[in-house]
This record gives sequence, structure tokens and C-alpha cells, in this order.
Amino acid sequence: MIVGPTGIGKSALAFDLALQIGGEIVVADSRQVYERLDIATNKPSAEQRRRVRYHMIDFVDPASTFNAGEYVEGAREAIDEVAGRGVVPIVEGGTMLYIDALCDGFNLAGVPPDEQLRHELAQLDITKLRERLVALDPDPGVDMQNPVRMVRAIEILAVAGPPLRGLRRKTPPAWEPVRIGLTADLAVIDRRLEERSRAQVERGLVAETKAALDAGVPETAPVLTGIGYAEALAHIKGELTLADLPIAMARSNRRYARRQLRWWRRDERVRWFEIEPNPAPAILKYVKEPA
Repeated sequence: MIVGPTGIGKSALAFDLALQIGGEIVVADSRQVYERLDIATNKPSAEQRRRVRYHMIDFVDPASTFNAGEYVEGAREAIDEVAGRGVVPIVEGGTMLYIDALCDGFNLAGVPPDEQLRHELAQLDITKLRERLVALDPDPGVDMQNPVRMVRAIEILAVAGPPLRGLRRKTPPAWEPVRIGLTADLAVIDRRLEERSRAQVERGLVAETKAALDAGVPETAPVLTGIGYAEALAHIKGELTLADLPIAMARSNRRYARRQLRWWRRDERVRWFEIEPNPAPAILKYVKEPA
């Protein structure tokens, strides 16, 4: 399992390792599951996908939603299938809840607050709030007279999917991953993020976003609320100049990268490697003798 902040080069390293050991990559990214939107999601290139088999990308309609529960089910099936063929599955990604839920079972504390959703739910009376919750999960197992608990339940279900009772029970897999973390000085991470943001705009991020809108993907679709597309939408609406677009993207990515680092640093099972110079040889040695 390879984790770390956005922009640090996880996908390139996973590709390199997969080539060297004949492995296959199971992506843990909440945006790469969506079809057609490739640039800001930073999907592997066509050449990479010709040379290495990838799982859990490009299979969900971008106008729809996809939650962590669905991810865990699909990713565990993929890992079992890959390992069943005697091939090493490499889990790579940075969606924190997806990684934790996949490797350890669900931890409801890992579902972050959604201030926009909370504001929306605050406008509902208790009857409407109850109806909203029951529509997501007919038997959520929370106090249906307590608005605070109902709001939190809706928040969790929107991310992880039902049933809520099942999410309270950790269901770790039979396998134990070797946890690899990539890190670097913040200045290096920031430079990489600035370069990637500029490159994504140059590759046609705005045109890709417009094409999604023209195809009927709503502005509120989860994939379009992610970093890159959210800023591209602001540009399309005239709220952000083209020159400022990559700057805004890099700023959002910096905040997210720091949050990811804080998240992964709390896990003492992660073995950290500096991304520069190439950490692949040291990682391969560690994986063979992780103790």
C-alpha cells in the first residue's frame, strides 16, 4: 500500500514498482473512479494502462455518486482476484477514508464534517430531517428525535453508504498490507503541486470540465466538486481568470496535501520514504524484509 500527499508522485512510483515486480495497481482515489474526467483526477496515462493493469478506475458515471462502502466492496474483490492469480496487488492512493476503510474496516470518526451539507440540513425541520435519513437508511439505529445525531448519520451515509449499523462494526480484511508512505520537504511538495496545476490547465482542464457540463454532469456532482474541477467551474462562471486558475488549484492542493500528511503521520504502521531521490530500490528491499 502506497500513501502520501497529493502531487508527490505516488502513481508514478506505483507504476514503476508494478513493472519491476509484475504487480497490478488497485487505485484508492474517490475521483478516479469516474469515467471521462481524467485531467484533474490525475489518472494514469494510456501508455501506463497498456503496460500495467489498473483496478477501480473509470467505471462510474460522473453524473452519479459513489461512496466508500462501494469502494471497499469493489477494491477487496479486486485484491482477492489479483492475489488469487499469484500477482502482487499494489494499493495506491490518497483518499484517506478509502484507504482506512479498505485496510482496517470503517472508522466513522474518519468521515470529515461537511459544512455545506450541514448548512443544508439545518434548514429542515425534524420531520423532513427524519425523512431524509430514512431515505438513505431505513434502519440507521440513531435517536430519531435528536437532530444532531441525525445530521451526523446523514453526513456519514452520504460518504460511506448504508447500512449505518454495519459501518459501526470494523470488518478488516484477512490480509495485512505493507504500508509505504511517501514524503518530502514541504517546499518540494509545493513545487510539484504548482507544476502539476499548470500542466493540468495546459492539457485542457477547462475544456474537459465544459464537456462534462455539456454532457449533463451537474455542477454539484462529486467529481466536479474536487480540486481542479471546482476551480475550473469558478473560471467558467467568470469568478476566476485563466491566469489565476492554476494558482488557485495549487493553493487548494497545498491545503489538502498537508491534511493528508497529518492524517498518515498518525499511523505508526506506515514506513516513510523520501520521494527524492528515487525510493523504489529501498522500498523493494523493505517489502522483502519489512521487519
